[in-house]
Amino acid sequence: MIQLLGALAAAYVGLCVILFLSQRALLFPAPRHQIHPAGMGQIVDVPGGTPMLWRAARDDGPVVVHFHGNGEQIADSSWLGEELGRRGVSFAAVEYPGYPGAAGAPTEASILEAAEKGLQHLTTAMGVSKERVVLSGQSLGTGVAVALASRGWGTRVVLLSPYLSLADVAERGAFRIFPVRLLLRDRFDSASRAPGIDRPVLVLHGTRDEVIPFDAGSALAKRFPNARFVAVEGGHHNDLWEHPQTVTEYLAFVAR
Repeated sequence: MIQLLGALAAAYVGLCVILFLSQRALLFPAPRHQIHPAGMGQIVDVPGGTPMLWRAARDDGPVVVHFHGNGEQIADSSWLGEELGRRGVSFAAVEYPGYPGAAGAPTEASILEAAEKGLQHLTTAMGVSKERVVLSGQSLGTGVAVALASRGWGTRVVLLSPYLSLADVAERGAFRIFPVRLLLRDRFDSASRAPGIDRPVLVLHGTRDEVIPFDAGSALAKRFPNARFVAVEGGHHNDLWEHPQTVTEYLAFVAR
C-alpha cells in the first residue's frame, strides 16, 4: 500500500511538472497560419513587431480597440470592424506576441506590453485622441482590456465572457485537481483590478457558457464601480455573437 501511495504521489508530482512546463502552450494556442482580414481593414505595423488591424470610419467617432480570445488572431475580428465601420465607429485589434505575424512569445507581461504599444501608436503616430478610445475584450482578451483600463486607457470598456482570473477558471475546470494558483505564471487577475476602474463597463455573458462559468462574469461585473451586466440567454462561449442581444447591446454601448 505504501509503495502504491508513493507511486501515485510521484505520478501526481510528475503531472504537476508537466502542467507547469506546458501551461503556456495550453493557455495560448495560437493559430498556425496567418489569414488576411476581410473587408476594408488594413494591417498596421506597430514598432516592436506587433501587427494591428485597423479599419477607419469617422474622424471624430469612437475607436474600438479589441482584444481577441486565445485561439483567434486579429483577422478573425475583421467582421466586427466592418459592422462598426457601417455605424461610424473605427476599429483596431492588436495581435498578441507569438501569434501569426507577431514577434516574441505570449505571456501576460508580453501581451500587455504589446497591447499598450498598440494603443500608444494609435494615439500618437496615428493621431487618434485618447478620448475616442473604447476598450473591448472577449474571453482571454477581457483580461487584457481590464488591465489596460486599470492603467488609464479607454473611456468605456466592454467585456464578453470575462473571468475573475485565469486561476479561477482553471480551478473550476479541467485542472481543478492541481494546485493551479501555485503553478500558474500568467494570471490576468481582473477581479483585483476591477475596483479601481471607474469608467462605464458593459459585461455580456452567455447563461450556458461551458468554458468560463456564467457566475464568474456576473461576479466580476459587481466588482466594477460603474458596470452593467447583461445575461445573454442561452449563449455559449463560442456562439455569443450569434445572439441578437449581444450585437444590439454591444453596438449601442460602443457607438454612443
